[in-house]
Amino acid sequence: MSILTLSTFALLQAATPQGDMHFWPWLAASGAKLILFFTIYMVGVAYTTLAERKISAWIQHRHGPNRVGPNGFFQPLADGVKNFMKEETLPPYVNKAMFILAPMMAFIPALTVWCVIPWGASWASPWGRVDMMLADLPIGFLFIIAISSLGVYGIVLAGWASNNKYALLGGLRSSAQMVSYEISMGMSLIPVLLFAGNVTLSSVVNQQASVHLWNVLTLSVAFLIYLISAFAETNRLPFDLPEAESELITGYHTEYSAMKFSLFFIAEYANMITQSAMIATLFFGGWDIPFTQADNVGGVSFPMVLLSMGIMAAKTVFFVFFYIWVRWTLPRFRYDQLMSLGWKLLLPLALTYIVIIASVMLALDAAGVERGLVYGLVFLGVNVVILGLLFLVLDRGRLLSPAYGRASTEELRRMRGIVTSRPRRLSPTAGD
Repeated sequence: MSILTLSTFALLQAATPQGDMHFWPWLAASGAKLILFFTIYMVGVAYTTLAERKISAWIQHRHGPNRVGPNGFFQPLADGVKNFMKEETLPPYVNKAMFILAPMMAFIPALTVWCVIPWGASWASPWGRVDMMLADLPIGFLFIIAISSLGVYGIVLAGWASNNKYALLGGLRSSAQMVSYEISMGMSLIPVLLFAGNVTLSSVVNQQASVHLWNVLTLSVAFLIYLISAFAETNRLPFDLPEAESELITGYHTEYSAMKFSLFFIAEYANMITQSAMIATLFFGGWDIPFTQADNVGGVSFPMVLLSMGIMAAKTVFFVFFYIWVRWTLPRFRYDQLMSLGWKLLLPLALTYIVIIASVMLALDAAGVERGLVYGLVFLGVNVVILGLLFLVLDRGRLLSPAYGRASTEELRRMRGIVTSRPRRLSPTAGD
């Protein structure tokens, strides 16, 4: 037996099986989950492209794809065959190694972060407890933030290796945008950490069940910051400046074709599904079955596992729809507005919110208030006050509006006066 085989076998033996499960049942369950989850994941990514086209057609009163299969159901299969059959072009002045590597670097992180998301309650199987996730890492969503941030390297490399000015500008925009909003996204998760007292996603779900309120109610400001940052991180409208078809001719993937081109879109939709699942887990209770605590104490029966997975899938699909809905509803931000929103509004707001939440938690703990419904209602009131101050007093429809300009009302009035005071010139063809 080779040294590599012995090392691999020793590594597998060193792995800790889940709960009281023995090694071989644990290994079989892990393999089954790996095949099942990633099959569903890739099929879901493919059919999200169909959902995008169908929902956009519904919003714009069109039919959308309806020729391939019943009601266009097989359109993603036709698109996949088309991309495999298309010619792989390689422009003459690109850096060939980096040009080919870039789509892979954008796709692999989007695929990897799927491993730590809990998709249901643990199953009390005859062989032991089986968690409905591939890897219950103790660092939880910190792993997701770290791995998903690596996708920017693929985009930057694609822009640089293409040797194209539009692609380079798209890569530079993407790097600046993702670095800017990663900070706000990370800061928005600190209140969730403080609430849960743990960084595993299962603990976050159980904490929301114990308080009987979702984090979207008790940590509303953190939810808004995370939601905006998630749109910016996935390069979706109104934050799709790295692509910006009207300016950069699709930006960083201008020179790509066939499957290399498709990998960027697969990575975008994969990140969109991942962020939707993260929002559902962190702020909307995840897979928790309402009105019962039986699914939060350990393994449950298989029907309850299926029910919890259905609840989690429904929440994820809703936020995928929300992503698509926003794309076909809102206009694109200007680039200066994009950066100002991240650095001048979201980051200071996130830091201030951390201080407020930590102070309220210390005050409630000192007063002896238990972590229950009353505890959550206090934070609900605090968030209502903060949101009222934010939208009614500080913002008043200016900072968050894509149409907002830097000119004051007096300056706009003065400029309109100059325009209206100018004498109008008659065209040469105008009559007397």
